[in-house]
Amino acid sequence: MTPAELSRTVLRAVRRAVEEDALSAPVPERAAVERTRPGGTGDWASNVALRLAKQAGKTPREVADVLRARLADTPGIAAVDVTGPGFLSFTLADEAQDHVVRELLERGLVPDPRLPAPEPEAADVARLGRDAAVWAVLLPGPDLLAQHERNPLFRVRYAHSRTRALRRNAADLGFSSAYDSTVDAPELIGLLGGYPVELDAAVRLAAPERLARHLVAVADAFFRFHDTHRVLPLGDEKPSAAHRSRLAVAEAAGTVLAGGLSQLGVSAPDHL
Repeated sequence: MTPAELSRTVLRAVRRAVEEDALSAPVPERAAVERTRPGGTGDWASNVALRLAKQAGKTPREVADVLRARLADTPGIAAVDVTGPGFLSFTLADEAQDHVVRELLERGLVPDPRLPAPEPEAADVARLGRDAAVWAVLLPGPDLLAQHERNPLFRVRYAHSRTRALRRNAADLGFSSAYDSTVDAPELIGLLGGYPVELDAAVRLAAPERLARHLVAVADAFFRFHDTHRVLPLGDEKPSAAHRSRLAVAEAAGTVLAGGLSQLGVSAPDHL
């Protein structure tokens, strides 16, 4: 289940609760879902119960309990919890994360809403180059030309180039990606699945910096994945289903990073 599908699932639960007279409130046009924040539970969270509580004449937790009862058995959702003042927290089933990777490999990032790219000042383009000048409009920083991990633009572009290098290296070893087995990388795969939600929010709110921050999070999660999951076989080791599946996750990350940078008007070189 993708975040967009989860959002539609939450809306259906609201609509069902209203039709069954369990809630007396207008059905909103959309139900926002966001990555669970540090310290929270589950993979995704929605504040829809807090938004509906006043109109429904109930506390947010009461509204959340009504919706939870209508969401608990949804395919692709392993658990629904009510947390804090009334947030709905969702833990996705393993097959939902598998779906994210397979969709990115098979379909890429289509269809895409278009985010108007920021226009930097001509003087900044001359001083920094277009890519860094565009990024400076979004997330200003002192190290935009540094080829160093302190520079978030470098981390995003380097993460993309590293995914492409892994693909080239795998081809040299005679294998390619195939998501044949589940990869234990919930942080990275969750962020990849959240890309459409973040892009939609960036377009709707005219906030391209939101997408830039999401790409930084994807890049950082990719490096943590890369450090803990051996994508390529070592020595005389033969490529296995695990290697092919880890490569698939890396390629999916590269797809998201390239698509996001393109949306922001920043190049995504295969070699860096």
